[in-house]
Amino acid sequence: MSRLLLLILLPFIAQANGEGAWQASGMGATLSHRGVAASSRALAPSQPVSGVMTLVAWRYELIGPTPAGLNVRLCSVTRCVEIEGQNGTTRGFTNVAASEPLRFVWQVPGGGKLFPVLKVRSNQVIVNYR
Repeated sequence: MSRLLLLILLPFIAQANGEGAWQASGMGATLSHRGVAASSRALAPSQPVSGVMTLVAWRYELIGPTPAGLNVRLCSVTRCVEIEGQNGTTRGFTNVAASEPLRFVWQVPGGGKLFPVLKVRSNQVIVNYR
């Protein structure tokens, strides 16, 4: 099953198992200097939810090449999880309140200007909870 198809089907799979899911997406960030972190806006459920997270799927899209050494974290209010690749899933937020917003945080190690500038076109999360 392709990752994109999995991202599309996750909310339906969760509903079939008697669980809940929410998804949010937003515009990305711009990072122009090494050693500085850039954060996305908070991605939060559009309606009140209760329970705890079980599985989080993520996806982000860059404009241009991926800088060498790019470090990406997905963070809730209480926890950050390092993620690899522009899409995937993590159980790193297991038992975190499902209502907590998530943010992407991008950073390239080192110092000085980043060329070309890192531009994130979009980012998305799908949060499954029970």
